[in-house]
Amino acid sequence: MLIRGQLRRPLALTVADLRERWPQRRTEAVFDCAKEGLRRHTFDGPLLRDVLDAACPAFDARRRKDRSRFLLSVTGGDGHHTVLSWAEIDADFGDAPILLATALDGHPLDGTGSQLVVPSDRCGARYISAITAIRVGTWDPTDPA
Repeated sequence: MLIRGQLRRPLALTVADLRERWPQRRTEAVFDCAKEGLRRHTFDGPLLRDVLDAACPAFDARRRKDRSRFLLSVTGGDGHHTVLSWAEIDADFGDAPILLATALDGHPLDGTGSQLVVPSDRCGARYISAITAIRVGTWDPTDPA
């Protein structure tokens, strides 16, 4: 997985890196999958916020409004992607315990890749599997592109 964008220290990480470099959290999640119905799983992994902090986002951490402008785009191996805001994971705002899972139901994800886990979501659309990239940055509303 590549973590790129407006960062002072971009990262390239494996599932093993995620397991070894950051404290692991466990969460039990229940969400509705459009294809398979109600799903119940246990996920282990570091907080997304902790991993991204290590990449040193290029904002002034002392300024809440500066932090709140940043977006996170997460892409999976199947091309599925989602967008989150920094404010969702920031302790001064949403403080959501979003994980980069290293294990699913006790089984390591080394062979398939990390999974984005948003425990507060009732729908599984933001559970991105086999993460290949996370982009961190701002959106310029004046940019016509």
